[in-house]
Amino acid sequence: MDESKAHYIWMNLGWQNGDACGNPCRERISAMTVYVRIRDDKFCIEEDWTENCIATDLLRAGVPKEEIVLAFHEPKMRQYTNFAVVS
Repeated sequence: MDESKAHYIWMNLGWQNGDACGNPCRERISAMTVYVRIRDDKFCIEEDWTENCIATDLLRAGVPKEEIVLAFHEPKMRQYTNFAVVS
């Protein structure tokens, strides 16, 4: 979280032990789950790999659709999302 620049990241980082077959190898995990930045008073969702979408949580918290940008869609496709359109 970088509140001074309004960037918020939820990341999975660490080690996974072995595999389903019982092999003891360890694998490094580094994956971004959610990345939201606030720009021009809008929540710009840059990445969202959650099951229910962070936009749903924002809507439940009372944030209007006009203040949420699904920025992981290219700008010309955002008009079809029913959310804010910002380039």
